[in-house]
Amino acid sequence: MSVTEMADSVLSSVADGVARITLNRPDRLNAFAGDMRDRLHDAIDAAASSPDVRVIVITGAGRGFGTGADVEVMSDLLGRGDDTTFARLVQSGMRVIRRLRSVEQPVIAAVNGPAAGAGAALALACDFRIASSRASIGLTFNRIGLHPDWGATYSLPRLVGPGRAAELVMTGRMVDAEEAGHIGLFERVVPAESFDDEVQRLAAELAAKPPMALRLAKQSLATSLDSDLDAMLNAERERQMACFRSADAKEGITAFNEKRTAVFRGA
Repeated sequence: MSVTEMADSVLSSVADGVARITLNRPDRLNAFAGDMRDRLHDAIDAAASSPDVRVIVITGAGRGFGTGADVEVMSDLLGRGDDTTFARLVQSGMRVIRRLRSVEQPVIAAVNGPAAGAGAALALACDFRIASSRASIGLTFNRIGLHPDWGATYSLPRLVGPGRAAELVMTGRMVDAEEAGHIGLFERVVPAESFDDEVQRLAAELAAKPPMALRLAKQSLATSLDSDLDAMLNAERERQMACFRSADAKEGITAFNEKRTAVFRGA
């Protein structure tokens, strides 16, 4: 890819509190090539660091969400025996997932089409997934003799359980939207014709909610599976008190009593 093409390989925009990050190689179903992984990391980092962003949406251009590593690139590296570059690409994927998991705002994967390999793992690392009825998802790594990465072996068992995770990883099969919704890979599946509108509506709904309450709830959920009950009760107490002292809680309670829509300002 040329320098210009790489510069456009990940697009980012912000409007009304929503950052939209788009993988943009539609001719290759948004497969990763060049420095696209690093560009994705930087786009996530910029959105997460902006005080104007309350919600992040990650999606793909064209008819695919993302199909992971570009196999042509892998073939070239293998032909040259270039372990060093391959290792650097793996590290870049790790960097993306670490930053994504540390984001304080809600992160929505808007799965508009096939999500395979690292593309699937990227979607699984988001807080939740809304999918088009035309979407599909699969941990297809072993189809080309590779091991799951991009945090797939962390995210997948937590979403579907160890047995189902083993079946999905070992078969490497693509799962259609209906089944993915049924087994917990997708939280929402909506008709393809209304997909963009539904994504926008969901993002706007979350952007209108109190940022502190969402941020602290996200922190609690992130640690709950690795914590005991007492630890979570203590965390809930501390975070509940922080919310209670916030201007947003005052606004929310006042608006409820006044029978109007609350306007949360993130204070």
